[in-house]
Amino acid sequence: MKVLVTGASGFIGNHVVQYLLLNNHEVVATSRDESKAKQKTWYDKVKYIPFDITSLSKNENLFDFFGQPDVLIHLAWDGLPNFLDTIHIDKNLFFHYEFLKNYIESGGNHIVITGTCLEYGMQSGSLDEDMIPQPDCAYAVAKDSLRRFIVELQKKHTGLVYQWVRLFYMFGEGQYSKAILPQLELAVKKGENVFNMSGGEQLRDYLHIEKVVENISKIALQDEITGIINCCNGTPISVRKFVEDFLYKKKYTIKLNLGHYPYPSYEPMAFWGSDVKLKKIK
Repeated sequence: MKVLVTGASGFIGNHVVQYLLLNNHEVVATSRDESKAKQKTWYDKVKYIPFDITSLSKNENLFDFFGQPDVLIHLAWDGLPNFLDTIHIDKNLFFHYEFLKNYIESGGNHIVITGTCLEYGMQSGSLDEDMIPQPDCAYAVAKDSLRRFIVELQKKHTGLVYQWVRLFYMFGEGQYSKAILPQLELAVKKGENVFNMSGGEQLRDYLHIEKVVENISKIALQDEITGIINCCNGTPISVRKFVEDFLYKKKYTIKLNLGHYPYPSYEPMAFWGSDVKLKKIK
């Protein structure tokens, strides 16, 4: 299968491309910065096409431009991890809508787009795909709006297969340097005795990046399970326990300074994903 991956040189994209290649799929990779892509081990194994979503021409035929792929895995997005920045609404939303609209109207009939668990807003407990979204930050508002736009496009393009992959919490090689585990690693390397963090009692849903990309790829390579799909573990764990398990595994002795930072205002204290729909995908 020929798979187009946008945001290919990013945290998730890098791993998705590697997974697809290992499973003998033809990959068309794209991102804005080719110099960054050239540093990836997969660069010479894919058809790489640099592209900037913000410079899209209305006369462009994206489906042909990218070689008529069988499926698009759309991972590109700017401005993360600042979830509160209105750039997500003011800029990203409409650029990505125009990109996807062009791709669909020029012939693309299978798209996979990553959303976010933050679309559920301040709802607590186990979150399933049938719940009404209640986005409470700019990033989530933009993502949920984009999904709604795609649903409207699907009414016009009835043969369109769309899968909206709601990502929960990820960790692993290449993740954002300011995430909790990379920051913890950095503190240990610096020889610090104490690591500052929140109280750590919030319950979250963590999934290693290798499992995340396996889920995304399996979703993309089938068309029976569609619509919104949670990409999650399905089992909650406290942030404190998550960090303590990491320290135990690494045999680090740094002390946790719990309660140093406040809890985020845009997230409930306890939420995790329902993986019932995800488990239906073979």
